[in-house]
Amino acid sequence: MPRTLRIATYNIHKGFSHFNRRLMVHELREKLQGMGADLIFLQEVLGAHEEHAITHENWPGSPQYEFLADSMWPEYVYGKNAVYEEGHHGNAILSRFPILAWDNFDISGHRFESRGLLHCELQIPGWETNLHCICTHMGLSARVRRKQVSALEQKIEEIVPKDAPLIVAGDFNDWSCKAERIMVNGGRLQEVFEITHGKVAKSFPSTFPIFRLDRIYVRGFSVREAAVHHGLPWSRISDHAPLSTTLVLK
Repeated sequence: MPRTLRIATYNIHKGFSHFNRRLMVHELREKLQGMGADLIFLQEVLGAHEEHAITHENWPGSPQYEFLADSMWPEYVYGKNAVYEEGHHGNAILSRFPILAWDNFDISGHRFESRGLLHCELQIPGWETNLHCICTHMGLSARVRRKQVSALEQKIEEIVPKDAPLIVAGDFNDWSCKAERIMVNGGRLQEVFEITHGKVAKSFPSTFPIFRLDRIYVRGFSVREAAVHHGLPWSRISDHAPLSTTLVLK
């Protein structure tokens, strides 16, 4: 049975390069497929945008999460968070394995910054217990993030069995690493870069990362390796650098 999983998380900046100069969703799909990940946690995914569909002649004919999943990830879920006149965006999880159930929870701190927790339960062949995954994109304010991390802890307690393997990944906007301490100490999770490199990863900006914004937390796994994919070609695609890790079920 497959005990090893390849995981990635990526804030894709709605499929555009820095400062929205170029549409990069086609190159993004190619590079994501090249990572060979079993599961991908995505933030800032456009579900629809009427204006972009008109002004960009190579705009995909399907929502970004479907376009990116293509034939590589037959299962996917999308959590709509921010809704506006032209369309909407949110988080997505792409999976090679069957998704049995999913839900999206609103953790917005205020009406000007819509955020969510996208949860899904996966069935992996040969595993005795289903895998739970949560993708999140947290707010820019430290006060709001504290509430959002507390909401995340509460949801884990409510919906994830204590013996179930768990992956929580996304853009935590947590340059001060305060959420890190709460997640590890309170949530009894481990961050993959802390295990492999001693510190959470620098992932922003993607050209030369300085800030530690993105995370992959796990429970029930050992971590084989973890990497930040920065510089070219990634720095052309988004302002964040993607993170990847290889996990082994305990």
